[in-house]
Amino acid sequence: MPGKKILVVDDETELVAMVKMRLEANRYEVITAADGQEGLDAARRERPDLILLDLMLPKIDGYKVCGLLKADTRFRAIPVIVFTARAQDSDKKMAEETGADAYLTKPFEPQALLKKIAEFIG
Repeated sequence: MPGKKILVVDDETELVAMVKMRLEANRYEVITAADGQEGLDAARRERPDLILLDLMLPKIDGYKVCGLLKADTRFRAIPVIVFTARAQDSDKKMAEETGADAYLTKPFEPQALLKKIAEFIG
């Protein structure tokens, strides 16, 4: 039986592969997207249980993706964990303003990521 579905939106292919492997090992179903537009389309099509979203993405940045999803009543309830190398307070504030539910900075501890995911979807 597949577990909860997580969408990982990041353009760093090695990081995505590592995160995907870690999540699948913890019985999550993982969908990936390499840019903001692809991530937005995948979120709308797949309706994941949670989204891990980088901020610095090709095509549409993570702030815009988060804002568009949170402005839409069909997707508003999906938790979005911003997952980025940007650690400035201004970045965190902007992510909060667009509706992000949590903020994790890279590099990260895999256990911290799993714990944060479990807070939202078990």
